Amino acid sequence: MGAEVSAVRQFRGAAQTASFAALAVGFMTGTAQADDACRFVTIGAATVRAATEAGIALEDGRTMQLAAIEVPNRTELPAGTVLTLKRLSTARETDRYGRLNAHVFIAADGAEQWLQSDLVSRGLARVSSRVGDPACARLLLAKEEAARAKKVGLWGEPVYVMGKAEDPAEVLKQRGRFALVEGKVLSVRESGGTIYVNFGRRWSEDFTVTIAKRNERTFTAAGLAPKSLNGRRVRIRGWIEERGGPWVEAARPEQIEVLGN
Repeated sequence: MGAEVSAVRQFRGAAQTASFAALAVGFMTGTAQADDACRFVTIGAATVRAATEAGIALEDGRTMQLAAIEVPNRTELPAGTVLTLKRLSTARETDRYGRLNAHVFIAADGAEQWLQSDLVSRGLARVSSRVGDPACARLLLAKEEAARAKKVGLWGEPVYVMGKAEDPAEVLKQRGRFALVEGKVLSVRESGGTIYVNFGRRWSEDFTVTIAKRNERTFTAAGLAPKSLNGRRVRIRGWIEERGGPWVEAARPEQIEVLGN
């Protein structure tokens, strides 16, 4: 199975195949093993049929997405690779399109190795805005931070360099894409059912993050009471949209990391 795992590649673009890096034969022992922080429930076994634009097609006819991570290019697993699929105990098994939303484990060196952890650790994927469990999110975010510090994989490429909230025009170039943006919160305001986390004085031009008022308790329970973000330097992850200036909707605490004052 190690030889099969070594064939995992990231595909850049629809027409050109270019791997960021070949995963080594087998996973790095320990690095890719699941941590107790992530409470998994086994979905079952599956066999890969092919990689498609919609996700990984399985022999039983289902299509699977890799849960908890954003992979910028198609992830290809060799046909015939046997997988163990799991989900977090707090997460849904399928997305709104009916695709499996699973964590993938592959037998290697006598142990089950966790694909998402390995991809994040090697800089081949970013932690998504939908992990589904705070403790597991912290684990994956720490692995992402370590990869970013080493500038491996995606983190060695200019296109994936962290967006700066003080440069909204540059952030807006990522409209419609998943991105990470860092900056200092200038103010936190509330209007109707929405909390606005502002990174500039010109709301119609500057970077803004919104949190639905109904989700405030969830953020507060995670130590991220919205008003406490005022004056703090934070990292935001999510899909960049445009409402005058660039905008991200934060629906989950794992989308916001406090970096300091």
